[in-house]
Amino acid sequence: MNHDDDFTEADQWIVPPLKAQKGRGAVSNLAGRYEIQTTEAVDDGWWRDEDDNGQPVKTFVTKEVAKSILSRNSSPDLPFSVSLNPYRGCEHGCIYCFARPTHAYLGLSPGLDFETRLYAKINAAELLRRELASPSYQPSSIALGVNTDAYQPCDRHFQLTRQVLEVLRECEHPVGLITKSSLIERDIDIIAAMAEKQQAVAAVTITTLDHNISRTLEPRAASPTRRLQTIRKLADAGIPVAVSVAPIIPFVTEQELEHVLAGAHEAGATSAGYTVLRLPWEVNPLFQQWLETHFPERAERVMNRIRDMRGGKDYDAEFGSRMHGEGMWADLFRQRFRKTVARLGLDRNSRYHTLDDSRFRKPKVIPPRAKKHGDGQLDFFG
Repeated sequence: MNHDDDFTEADQWIVPPLKAQKGRGAVSNLAGRYEIQTTEAVDDGWWRDEDDNGQPVKTFVTKEVAKSILSRNSSPDLPFSVSLNPYRGCEHGCIYCFARPTHAYLGLSPGLDFETRLYAKINAAELLRRELASPSYQPSSIALGVNTDAYQPCDRHFQLTRQVLEVLRECEHPVGLITKSSLIERDIDIIAAMAEKQQAVAAVTITTLDHNISRTLEPRAASPTRRLQTIRKLADAGIPVAVSVAPIIPFVTEQELEHVLAGAHEAGATSAGYTVLRLPWEVNPLFQQWLETHFPERAERVMNRIRDMRGGKDYDAEFGSRMHGEGMWADLFRQRFRKTVARLGLDRNSRYHTLDDSRFRKPKVIPPRAKKHGDGQLDFFG
């Protein structure tokens, strides 16, 4: 008997459904775009839909001796031209993070790898000293923590961000910080002293005030309520603080735009900004997996609205429109934002462009170049 004769289309391998993991944003380890080989999970008859006994997914942080620390850009969409990121990858796990595709350069997945396999540039402060000491260096406000959050959980251990701030304070170099973490409160002493000299500003990103959505959208970032408290503490310390409503996600967070702005204003924010959802490279399939897992009933509506703002495509990287989109719905978001910030008095300049670099001075101590030593891998749970 030929058993192949009994094989029908109904017997084809079944792809098991994607399942959210507690404390993680991505629901898969999607292969990066540079991978030559890919794997696909299938049901071979042994797969069962059961939990992992509540065991947390392990986070690995590898010590990295970086070669450079300042990144430069000429984008007309950004208010800064120089940025500094002490870490690669981010444990906050925000599913919409535009930096996820950078993990593909490391041969890792922009999915779960991005939020569980991190790299700490342990020589960040030393590199910064050397770059600021260069005879050709011209001071320009540095944006700290743009690609990945400088105050993500592992910075409690490494404190690279505080080390960088200490160098900037010593050199009287202006800095702008953006974060979703309350850990920034640890460094209020340094930031407030710099702000008094018009050399520091801060921004706190609040995407939603709904804790249930936040737990899956940005699972290891501070809660929305805690972020509002952080805005209050920064403002009370005399630090100019802005709120970044980013990204606006149609049918998921967009209905909260006015409430987020009002809450931040009440907490002490003096300016505001926003962006709409961007889906470059691997962020697109990862976000759509997240949608199908957490909001299957509205996934199609969300994507259709996104395409309405991107000329019919999932994403358009065109300068000038990539941050805010185009078309009727993008215009509606823009009008809602402008009217609300005007009513609340949040339409003041963020002060980033007015930071004072006139008192910049070269660092007094220039450390020797660090030598590579092992991978120094550390394990973190949480």
